[in-house]
Amino acid sequence: MLNFLGALGFLTRIRVPDRALVRPLNATAQYFPAVGIVVGLIVAAVFQLASLVLPVLPSIVLSTAVGALVTGGFHEDGLSDSADGLGGGWTKEDVLRIMQDSRVGSFGALALVLVLTLKVSTLAEIPQSWIAISLVAGHAISRFVATTFTYTHKYVRFEGKNKPLADGITKIQLTVAAVIALVPLLIFPWQVWIISIVSITAMRMYIGYRIRIRIGGYTGDLLGMSQQLTEVMFYLSVCSWFFIS
Repeated sequence: MLNFLGALGFLTRIRVPDRALVRPLNATAQYFPAVGIVVGLIVAAVFQLASLVLPVLPSIVLSTAVGALVTGGFHEDGLSDSADGLGGGWTKEDVLRIMQDSRVGSFGALALVLVLTLKVSTLAEIPQSWIAISLVAGHAISRFVATTFTYTHKYVRFEGKNKPLADGITKIQLTVAAVIALVPLLIFPWQVWIISIVSITAMRMYIGYRIRIRIGGYTGDLLGMSQQLTEVMFYLSVCSWFFIS
């Protein structure tokens, strides 16, 4: 329980006991998808309540805003920093230096606008009865994919947000994280499973290849970027199935 609470305190602004916050992130990483389920349930509840008095689109925007508040924009910040670093840096040193800069550049601003717009517009095209569970599953699976990089890639040592994860996670932890992340997917048709797994795996392989050749591994910011992109890719997968079916 302390490891789960440690993950919850690290990835969100939800208050947890101080003794949980001192847990090493290597021990808590397997519960990152569980934190995704918690965040997903919160934003899904906001959407369901808002949709009682508002149309679908503003309800989705409200739920997205609440999700950013709950997490403190943690992953969005990683997306912005990663886009600035990878877009503006030519060498490994340049990329890491730009990522550490607290200012938001043109690449980061563009990435945030495009990803948030795509996230909201895609969710709006999913049948309303499937939006809530899509939010829960999207938040869970995206945090699992981000966690996988701590197993397959080495940590690039600089003063980033995720230095305690430098040693990565074990195969058992990765399996636990996978099981937790896949639970919400059980509700979806098998076609959604295939579309989402194929598309997310392809994207994950490309991200892994690019960060390996650009800087040699992962940083906390890059994990945030992968979470955001995976979440959007999952919504796109769900949307595509209902569009073609």
